[in-house]
Amino acid sequence: MKRTVVDALAQEQKGGSAYPEEFRREVMGRTKARLGDLFDLTQFGVNITTLAPGSWSSHRHWHEAEDEFIYVLSGEVTLVDDDGAHVMTPGMCAGFKAGKNNGHHIQNNTDVPAIYLEVGTRAAADRVTYSDVNLSATKVPGEGWRFGRGDFYKSQI
Repeated sequence: MKRTVVDALAQEQKGGSAYPEEFRREVMGRTKARLGDLFDLTQFGVNITTLAPGSWSSHRHWHEAEDEFIYVLSGEVTLVDDDGAHVMTPGMCAGFKAGKNNGHHIQNNTDVPAIYLEVGTRAAADRVTYSDVNLSATKVPGEGWRFGRGDFYKSQI
């Protein structure tokens, strides 16, 4: 039986990345607790994410089919998007609508860990464009994410 109430900050966080090897270095200090999975949520995902000093949430990217929302819980992060760098502190939030070409990511440029909440759509299929590197990703129903160079995988769906 699934739990109804949990202590979000006490959940085990896991690291790692689905990125191809040459794109992983920047995100290796990122860990997540997948809170939505604890409740079998299927329409949206919820994660508590911790960024170690110097780490990134991802490479700058945007989704064609998934909305994204973040809320800073502790520490200080810098949101980098097409409009520049924006320092965010506890209580601040940001959101990104699906299909809007605004590559974004979060950086921890401080010397202490930062924690934020991520909420996002769980679309069956999606395409992601990475703004600063020659990389794209396609989420294929039933198969998960496929990474490729530039627009390669975009033509595969």
